[in-house]
This record gives sequence, C-alpha cells and structure tokens, in this order.
Amino acid sequence: MEQRPTATGVSLAGLRLDELLGEVQERLAEIAQTRDRMQGLLDSVLAVGSGLELAGTLQRIIQTAVELVDARYGALGVLGVGGGLSKFVHVGIDEETRAQMGHLPEGKGLLGELIERPQPIRVPDLAEHPASVGFPPNHPPMRSFVGVPVRVRDAVFGNLYLTEKQGGGEFTADDEVVLRALAAAAGVAVENARLFEESRMRERWQQASAEINTLLLGGGSGDDAMRLIVQRALELSASDCALILLLAESDRLVVAAAAGEHGERLIGAGIAASEPVVAEVVATRAANLVADLSHALPDGLDIAAAEYGPALVVPLGTAERVGGVLLALRGKGGAPFEPDRVPLLGSFADQAALALELADKQRTQQQLGLLADRDRIAGDLHDHVIQRLFATGMRLQGGLRRVTDPEVRRRVITSVQELDQTVQEIRTSIFDLHTSGDDSGTSLRRRMLDTVADLSADTPVSPSIRIDGAVDTLVAGQDVAEHALAVLREAVSNALRHAQASEVVVTIEAGDDLIIDVADNGIGIPTGIARSGLLGIERRAAKCAGTLAVGPGLGGGGTRLTWRVPLT
Repeated sequence: MEQRPTATGVSLAGLRLDELLGEVQERLAEIAQTRDRMQGLLDSVLAVGSGLELAGTLQRIIQTAVELVDARYGALGVLGVGGGLSKFVHVGIDEETRAQMGHLPEGKGLLGELIERPQPIRVPDLAEHPASVGFPPNHPPMRSFVGVPVRVRDAVFGNLYLTEKQGGGEFTADDEVVLRALAAAAGVAVENARLFEESRMRERWQQASAEINTLLLGGGSGDDAMRLIVQRALELSASDCALILLLAESDRLVVAAAAGEHGERLIGAGIAASEPVVAEVVATRAANLVADLSHALPDGLDIAAAEYGPALVVPLGTAERVGGVLLALRGKGGAPFEPDRVPLLGSFADQAALALELADKQRTQQQLGLLADRDRIAGDLHDHVIQRLFATGMRLQGGLRRVTDPEVRRRVITSVQELDQTVQEIRTSIFDLHTSGDDSGTSLRRRMLDTVADLSADTPVSPSIRIDGAVDTLVAGQDVAEHALAVLREAVSNALRHAQASEVVVTIEAGDDLIIDVADNGIGIPTGIARSGLLGIERRAAKCAGTLAVGPGLGGGGTRLTWRVPLT
C-alpha cells in the first residue's frame, strides 16, 4: 500500500529547499561580487599604468586603492634616501583640514613600522597597535587601517596606507589581497614612470650640453659658457644655487661663475683645496653627495656654507686633470639630492669641461696665429721700413755739408729729426705688436705702454715711448715692477699736466739696470713749489737701491728725469 507524505514532511522539505536556494543565491552574489572586484582590480591596474608622469601615477595609485577597498582616506608614502618619507601623496583630506594639520607624516609610529618591516599590516583600531604614536593636532579621526609595501623590482619604493573603512567596519583579508595585487601593479607603473622621467631628464641634460657647445663654437667666451653651465645646472638639478669653482695658484678653489640665490655675491669667494668636501672629488674624480654643507664646512669659509644644506659636488675637468668642481646647493632643510641624479650631473660636467678645454685650445690656436701675424708685421717694419727711413736720414745728414743756404739747412735738419721721431714711433709699434696679445695682464711691457696711453688720452700731447731690452724677463721682482709703474705714472703725469710741454719722450731700458727716462721741452721745474712727487720717486729709488737724477730736458730746456735701479 503506497504511503503518502504527510504535511509536516512536505513542510520540512520545502524549508531545506529554501535554505539551499538561499545558499546558492549567496554564493552567486559572492561570485558576482568577486567578479566585480576582479574587474575593478583589472580596471585599476590599467588605470595606474595609463600615464608616464610620476606625480600623476602616484596620485592615480592611491585614488584607485581608496576606491577598491572602500576607504575614506588613503596615502602613498615614498621612502627617502636617508630613511623616513620624502613624499606623501594623499586623498580624502580637504585643503582646509590639510592646512590646519601642519606637517605631513614623516614615517614614524605605525607608518615607521611598515617602513622598517615591509610586510602588510591590517589592524581594526590604530590606537590599539603597540607602534601607534597618536595623531598630531587637527588630524581627522582614523580607526581601521591597512598598509602594504610597494616594491619596484627588489627594492621598496614606498607604502600604501588606507584608513577608515566606509560604513565603520574593518578591512578584510580580501581587501588586503586586493591591495597587494594593486601594489604589485603599482610597482611596475612607478618603474615605467621613473624610467620615462629619467629618459626625459637625460634628454634635457644633453640639450644643455649641446647648447654650451653651440655657444662656444659660435665664438662665445669661456666666461659666457661657465655662466650658462651654472644656470643649466641650477635648473636641471632643482638647486637653489650652483657654482663653478676653479683651482687657483694659491691652492684654493675660487668661484668663477654662479647662478641662483646669493650667487652673484659669491663670485671671487673661495674654499681651500684641502677641504675634504672638495679634496676627495679632485683626488678621485668622483662626485660627492653632502647631506649638510654647514656640517661639512663648520667655519663657513668664504662661501657662506651656513646658508645651505644638501650639496652635490662633481669634478670639472678631463681624465688627465681636474681643474675645478661644479657645486649644486640647496637651502638649509631642503630635500637631499637623489643618488640617481648624480651620474647625470657628472656627465654634464664632463661634457662641459671638455667643451671648455676644446674652446680654450681653439682660442690658443687663434692667438698663436695672431701672434705669428704680428711677428711677421713687426719683422717687416723692422727689416724694411725702419732700415729705409734710417738710410734716408743718413743720406740727408751726409748731404748737410753741401747745403749752404741756412733755411734749407734748417729744413733738412728738421726732416732728419722727424725721421728719427718716426723711427722711434715705429719701434714703439713693434713692441706693441709683440705685447698686445698678452691677455694675462701680467706683462710689464704691456702695462707700461697702457700707463702712458691712459695718461695721455685726454691731453693734446702724444708722448713718444721706446722700450729696449727684455723688460718682462729681467724685471722679475713684483716689487720692482710696481715701483717702476708708479715712477713712470708720476713722471709722465708731471710732464703732461704741469710742464706745459709740446713734446715728451719716454725711454725705458732693461739690462744690468732698469732705466726710466722721461724728458720734455716744457718750462722746467719752477722754484718754490712742493716737490712731493719727486720725493716719492726718490723714496722708491732708495727702496730698490737705485738713484734718481733730474736735469735739463729736450733742446736744453724742460726737464729730464732719470730713474735707475739695479736688476742684477
């Protein structure tokens, strides 16, 4: 006999079916949620890798992380070179709240725990974690927290921090898994962005090098090139000040070019070449990263080191010789220089130094060509023009005894004197040709010629000057040279301004003695006037164990001043 199910059995079977259907629906909802989250994760991976700007990439990473785990606040902290956080990108905090908070987190407390131990951290309440150090004033309240490291290849680039799960709940293990996956994709995106920025930075440094080469090849001076070098170094290294310091004879590095804050007032300032900050760079030809210049140079020296903090020193020279350094400076408390920027600045300095050296060799070659032309011209003047004038003067003098007319005889004598004057002027021009190519400013012959030219620039009288002997070689002592220039300046000045002369002849001879002879055809030395100028010349002669003689000048009138000091 067939047994029919009771009403109670039917009811129980229906309940079990409802439970099964409910479980199926829950599983289907979980699958749909997982599918949506995976789709969201895939979309997020594509989003964080959609750009190549590093700053934009970091902002997209943290914005995407907040949306994925439904957090109210999020941040990405970039690790600094010396520890802590060098950059802190955040979302969820408005500008007004941010302004009231003061400084951003620096990598202490729970954030520091994640820096020291780069493993995911998930806590229901920040305040309960042993590493928590609390919040600064005006910081918004935060409870739940999850953090994961972001790795670029094998190195930790920074950390993702998410707080305050929306709805007041806690972050789940699934949230942590999603964030770890996002962090892996973020590491790839960050690496791509860094490579892109590095390539752009290299391109900018190469453009700066090409700009310097163009300037030098176009005839620009070394000073112009150094000014351009420091300006581009300042801009591309994000420095507050950039300096070029060149080695001087006194074992010091002297600022030859500067750009940026306080740059101009540092021109001519120096630093001892033995200072470790630069000595190591010069000796090893390797760049030197300085964390704080004020500590490295506690005395400040001449470059006001107390005003600057991070510094980067790179050698400026060739493989054979380092002639100076390129110094990039940031203000006190500024961000340290990134190690990956050191090779770029070093390569730029190498190319700049090579361009300067090639330009210097080119200028030297041009100078040699100019000097060769001047020697040729001077030789032609001496061997041809002077000889012909001298021969003409001798023939005129030889024919004087045949001239009986007094007026003609006077004219011939005058012509001979004018020829002698012309010969003296040509000889002066020859000396000028031999010395005017000296750009160093140390040639005594050049300085003597310039002294007479400067003194006569605003006067109607043009002195005749003759220099015999190797003045630059024989007058070795700097004291004697300075005394000689002072005597020449005083004697010529007196002849031009006080003697009322129409003719002034300056003769300088260097042999066993240095002789400065200044003769004029003026009114002589009036009686009863102060002789302070002559007394000064006498004192200078005495200091050099020499003598001063004063007598009649040209044509029996005027004044002749002869200053003589021994050179041997």
